Amino acid sequence: MNRIDRLSAILIQLQSQRIVKAQAIANRFEISLRTVYRDIKALEAAGIPVIGEAGLGYSLVDGYRLPPVQFTKEEATAFLTAEKLVERLTDTAISKDYKSAMYKIKAVLRADEKDYLEHMDAHIEVLKSKPQSQNKRDLSYLPLLLRSISEKKVLTITYFTHYRQESSVRCIEPIGIFYLESYWHLIAYCRTRNSIRDFRMDRISEVLITGENFLEKHPTLQEYLKREKSERELHEIILRVKKQIHKYLDEQKYYNGFVSEIDEGDFVVMHFFTAFIEGFARWFMMFCDEAIIVKPDILKVKVEKIVDRFLITTENN
Repeated sequence: MNRIDRLSAILIQLQSQRIVKAQAIANRFEISLRTVYRDIKALEAAGIPVIGEAGLGYSLVDGYRLPPVQFTKEEATAFLTAEKLVERLTDTAISKDYKSAMYKIKAVLRADEKDYLEHMDAHIEVLKSKPQSQNKRDLSYLPLLLRSISEKKVLTITYFTHYRQESSVRCIEPIGIFYLESYWHLIAYCRTRNSIRDFRMDRISEVLITGENFLEKHPTLQEYLKREKSERELHEIILRVKKQIHKYLDEQKYYNGFVSEIDEGDFVVMHFFTAFIEGFARWFMMFCDEAIIVKPDILKVKVEKIVDRFLITTENN
């Protein structure tokens, strides 16, 4: 990216946030902090009212705005793709809001860019898998959850605990949401359990927003996920699976930490990462006579123990 384009991009970034840190600009454009300082001075010299706050970052004088931004065809196509993802993977309310935003974006496009998007619309599609369509209802609470996160409102939820097979009412302080393996998750401090918990949103049957604000400072969603990742020991698993059974694992493999696979004649070598060896071992038992565990040894031991327990139970009966 040449300097003129970078300066324009930095100006747009300054408009998109109240305060932008110099390090954030450096990271985005892969430049040094010294270059960032030079670029900011260049914007100031061009008459852009940039305010530098020591130790905080940069911001624009309140009320300053550029004329409507023109998007490249690539950027416009990215918006179109995102629109289709939102339409398929979110509820009606969010999809409606995004479509409204897209009308505003399209309004500033040139005529040839609008024609380009209309043409590309028929060449981009997002298809829903069965798990996603079955879990469509879990998104109905998404706008309410996002508002409670923003306003730090305490929520009361009715949650179904799978391993207990029962529902309970929880009083929670929401922290953030994330999407993983066809499910939305809500991370929140649970006052009932006195700890931060992961609530799968398809298991929430009711959400009530209270008038109470919570004051306690919780870790951000990114901090929580980073800590969880570091605390969980991930096990690398490699299997050699016969082709005749491999085709039946397509949907299930993604729920068990699938990473990649290589075709090797009559076998497919499958690569996984998982923090739950016990669960993986039980899934592997479904097709263990058609596959070989290459690594790790701990998985072999787990499978052997499950088989031993089964044989002992069978003999006793």
